[in-house]
Amino acid sequence: MRVFITGASGFIGQAVVRELIGAGHQVVGLTRSKNAARTLAGLGAEAHQGSLYELDTLRAGAAAADGVIHLAFVHAPGDIPLGRRLGIFLGGAPSGIVGRFGAAMTGTDRHAIDALGAALQGSGRPLVTVFGAMGMAEGQIATEDDEPDPRAPGWLRSQTEATVAAWAEKGVRATVVRLAPSVHGDGDRGLVPRLLTVARKRRGSGYVGDGENRWSAIHRLDAAVLLRRALEEGQAGARYHGVAEEGIAFREIAKVIARRLNLPAISMTREEAARRFSWLAPFAAYDNPISSRLTQQRLEWRPIQTGLLADLDREAYFHE
Repeated sequence: MRVFITGASGFIGQAVVRELIGAGHQVVGLTRSKNAARTLAGLGAEAHQGSLYELDTLRAGAAAADGVIHLAFVHAPGDIPLGRRLGIFLGGAPSGIVGRFGAAMTGTDRHAIDALGAALQGSGRPLVTVFGAMGMAEGQIATEDDEPDPRAPGWLRSQTEATVAAWAEKGVRATVVRLAPSVHGDGDRGLVPRLLTVARKRRGSGYVGDGENRWSAIHRLDAAVLLRRALEEGQAGARYHGVAEEGIAFREIAKVIARRLNLPAISMTREEAARRFSWLAPFAAYDNPISSRLTQQRLEWRPIQTGLLADLDREAYFHE
């Protein structure tokens, strides 16, 4: 199968490229830079120059492929083109800047999915899309059949699941993979490294209240296998959970970080957490256990890699 991947040179993307090529697939990755193109070449993949903002390029990449995996997302304001960034800053009251950035990021994602879906419409070819599991209801073990919750900190992005569902009704084998908030492994650039940065800066590793709120987790190599299985076997309109460990107490994550950095583990109120963690505070306090039982059954997938706490408790995570 010839597979077009957005985000192919990223932390998860590189693992997916290796997994697909190892399974006999041909991979073409969307790239914005020569460095990313060299990275893909070193993995045995082709480069397709473009970005999420170049919709014609996305359509062309998808049209020439037998299937698509969409991993790329605009994670930071610096990823937004300068002209659009200025429009966000100047487009209303300063108090609304964060909301405008969030809307711009998720809007870019929806437009990209629509471009990819349009190229695949009526073909029955697969379109695998990735979202975070932090869009689910708090305090209960969420399953693949559950809808996102508007009170969840990841709600804004999870709304785009409806865009994927619409393409599943138009002859695209479109699926959603909800990934755990911690996708870990060597080269991790996600939420856990941000916790390390905050701990170093604030001279302590914090958690909210008793720290019993839970985060799910998955190793990126397990995630890569799951994404390949979703590409090969996923059903149109299905939702799958990229989760190996359904719930790890946030306090335990904070304690490993504290011990490794020789800093105290600190309990704090939600107000204190808001000052310490900034935009990450709602995620750090959220109780977000996620089950992948149905995914494991439906795709015959089993996570086999090292768990989060053991993986985090290595020198590799603490090199500055």
